[in-house]
Amino acid sequence: MSMAIKVRYFASLRESVGRTGDSIDAAQVMTVRDVWQAANQDMPLPGNVLAAVNMDYAELDARVEDGDEVAFFPPVTGGCR
Repeated sequence: MSMAIKVRYFASLRESVGRTGDSIDAAQVMTVRDVWQAANQDMPLPGNVLAAVNMDYAELDARVEDGDEVAFFPPVTGGCR
């Protein structure tokens, strides 16, 4: 039985892809980058996107496994002056 990887999009990425999330067959992907490509075949991965696996920041080449949740979001901007 194949499990899925849950994909979530936040902030402006949610508007760009036109949905809040996806479910990807875990057998199709090995890395965070693969998850984006499987879910968004017609949209290249933005160069400055941040990613998290199971709520921990992750590099795009980080491995993913059955049952993981992968989140994509734009860089956080702003701060105190």
